[in-house]
Amino acid sequence: MAANLSAAILNQDDPETVRDGAPAFLIMLDSFVEGSPDDPAMLGAAADLYAAYGVLFVDDPARAERLTGRSLDYGRRALCATDAAACGIADTGFRDYAPVLQSLGADDVPTLYSYSLSKLAWIQARAGDMGALAELPKAQAALDRVRELDHDYREAEVERYLGVLATIRPPALGGRFDEGRAYFERAIELSGGRDLGARVDFARYYARTLYERELHDQLLNEVISADPRAEGLTLLNVLAQREAAELLASADDYF
Repeated sequence: MAANLSAAILNQDDPETVRDGAPAFLIMLDSFVEGSPDDPAMLGAAADLYAAYGVLFVDDPARAERLTGRSLDYGRRALCATDAAACGIADTGFRDYAPVLQSLGADDVPTLYSYSLSKLAWIQARAGDMGALAELPKAQAALDRVRELDHDYREAEVERYLGVLATIRPPALGGRFDEGRAYFERAIELSGGRDLGARVDFARYYARTLYERELHDQLLNEVISADPRAEGLTLLNVLAQREAAELLASADDYF
């Protein structure tokens, strides 16, 4: 049921329907977790949806922080339920964190991905918090480990999120923009151009930060002119087209 509802949400082309209806599904997932508190698949599904809803649909910063905080809690619990060695991983320093990641195996990939996604959403909801930005290396290490363990697992999405992590900070603060561009281009290639959000992130995090106006406008115009309908991506693509239009409308002031 959870899988079917998630698919229905992702294939919905009216974001307002999702914005209004998803909270009821979030509460339903909470109830499922109450009934199966150690089910990694259920915990991972809750982590994924709370992350997406908190980042995509919530404008109030305090509320976004609460929802992505719940997502991260579910992501931690999902990983712990899959592999006891990972219990408490989020509370360790990086010196202890990296060896735990290395101890994980291929069976841990789905929940490690959910944990990575929830970690990234948690950071994005706290973009002005230097303490949250300090967690970026942990998020990247987790995604890198997903790619090492199963290179084919949600490969386009992993590349896109690695691109965001590489470019969310300016070069002076540790941003790695050559790597970021390669990640974004790879994400677009792997999705066959169907994931319009990869182009929007490419424009927002890479082209804007480096003041590359021509690339910025090219990417966003490609998004706006594309057909948003794609299995598992329709909702996100419709939202990406809206974001692209907003970024283009503000481009003259920005550049």
